[in-house]
Amino acid sequence: MDFKHVPVLYEECLEGLAIKTDGIYVDGTLGGAGHAFGIGSRLSEKGILIGIDRDKEAIKAAEKRLESLSCMKFLVQSTYDQIEDVLTQLQIDGIDGALLDIGVSSYQLDNSERGFSYMHDAPLDMRMNQDDSFSAYDVVNGYDKKKLTEIIRKYGEERWASRISDFIVKHRREEGDIKTTGELVDIIKAAIPASARREGPHPAKRTFQAIRIEVNSELEQLENAIDRFCDVLRPGGRLCIITFHSLEDRIVKEAFQRRLNPCTCPKEFPVCVCGKVTDVVKVTGKPIISGEEELTENPRARSAKLRIIEKKR
Repeated sequence: MDFKHVPVLYEECLEGLAIKTDGIYVDGTLGGAGHAFGIGSRLSEKGILIGIDRDKEAIKAAEKRLESLSCMKFLVQSTYDQIEDVLTQLQIDGIDGALLDIGVSSYQLDNSERGFSYMHDAPLDMRMNQDDSFSAYDVVNGYDKKKLTEIIRKYGEERWASRISDFIVKHRREEGDIKTTGELVDIIKAAIPASARREGPHPAKRTFQAIRIEVNSELEQLENAIDRFCDVLRPGGRLCIITFHSLEDRIVKEAFQRRLNPCTCPKEFPVCVCGKVTDVVKVTGKPIISGEEELTENPRARSAKLRIIEKKR
């Protein structure tokens, strides 16, 4: 199966990065290299494109996709929150821009064998890096009711979290381990009352999202990465982050806000005495969202939000 990815907010990202032809740019979530190709196409032979992905299939596919580009290319299998280590290995001391497109790629969703989708029956997997030992199977069959409820409620924002975890634990006790996505979908459907199943998205969507986030430590990775990327930006360099649900967007919004206003003095202090001053400026106030044309072509873009921050010149 080809590693395809329909790049969301493509033109908005390229414009938002304000690409310099000889600059150094990072796509921290390489995926199908859709955004990376656009960035690399705007770079000269002196420009450098760094692609990072934890999925070795993505790296392999991106090598082919990007081979026609004339810029220098470095593709690294890693997690994007390790940006400082990646740059150290490449002996690069700063970058002119970076893009993070958070979440699961179209390829991973559409490749039924990977177990990300509730639409196909497959082994419970959901690992973005298939070299990792911890998978969705371990979450679904290893977590107790309290921990399952916690992650389904927190990461899936699922109102029926307690009932779903109840049904999961009951099934494990009475019928043994849950091995496939199809089994899990049936359990979730049984747990959610019929009246609630008739409205809104697929009944398993939120629970699958929660388990995927837990398996891949997605939110911790995002929290760790934002300041690290801001630290390695050169003056005038920009960080663009696309999120797909409210949990991610909140993390980005709050991290940008802390960076814009780093003062740690108590609110009752009349003046700042901590001496911390910002080293960034806000590029976007409200997040940029997809227009109608993109939504018609790519319904997955519906929840996408782009926020941009710039290192002070």
